[in-house]
Amino acid sequence: MTLFTLLDYAAVLVFAATGALSASRAQLDVVGFIFLACLTGVGGGTVRDLLLDRNPVFWIADPNYLAVAGLTALVVFFTAHRLESRLVALRWLDSAALGVAAAAGSGIAVSLGLPAPMVLVMGMVTACLGGLMRDVVTNDVPVVLSQGELYVTCALAGSLTTLGCAWLGLGDLIAAMACIAVTFGLRAGTLLLGWNLPTYKSTPPREQTPPDETR
Repeated sequence: MTLFTLLDYAAVLVFAATGALSASRAQLDVVGFIFLACLTGVGGGTVRDLLLDRNPVFWIADPNYLAVAGLTALVVFFTAHRLESRLVALRWLDSAALGVAAAAGSGIAVSLGLPAPMVLVMGMVTACLGGLMRDVVTNDVPVVLSQGELYVTCALAGSLTTLGCAWLGLGDLIAAMACIAVTFGLRAGTLLLGWNLPTYKSTPPREQTPPDETR
C-alpha cells in the first residue's frame, strides 16, 4: 500500500466522520448517515480523479473506501449522542481531514509531474469539495464560505508546502507530514485564535455635490 493510498484512506475515514456528525445534527436516519458519510468521504477525491483522468476513480477501483466510510457512519450513529458538542467535534475533525486530503491531492499531483498551479488546485479540490458537498446537502452555510475563517487558504498553504518540499528534494513522507502540519496548524489558529484574512466591505458611493447654479 502506497503513502498516497494511506492518505486517501485516512481522509475518507475522517471526512466520513464529519459527514455522519452532520447527519446527526440534521437528525437523519441510518441510511442518511451512510449516504452523507460516503459523499463527504469520497467527494473531493472523486473530483480530483476525474480532473486528472485517473481511470477508474479511486473508490471504484477499491470499494473498501466505501466500506470504511459506511462503517464510520454506523459508529457515529450509535455514539454521537455521547459527545458534549457535535459541532465542535465536527469542526476539529474537519480540520484534520482538510490537512490529510490536501497532502493526498497535492502529493499525487506532484508524483504525476504536474505543473505547480495544478498541484495547488488538486490539493484544494481534494481537501475542500467533500466538506462543501456535505454542507450543501445538509443545508448548512458551507464552511468554505464562512466569513473571515481560514479554510481554503489552509489547503492552499499546505499545497504550497508540498511544492516547496518537492523543490527541495525531500521525500513524499516528509512533504505529506509538512503539508498536514501547516494546513491543520492554520485551521487550528482560526478556530482557537480567530485568525482570518481581511474581508471585502463595501462603502456607499460618495454623494455628488450639485453644481452651483448661481455661477
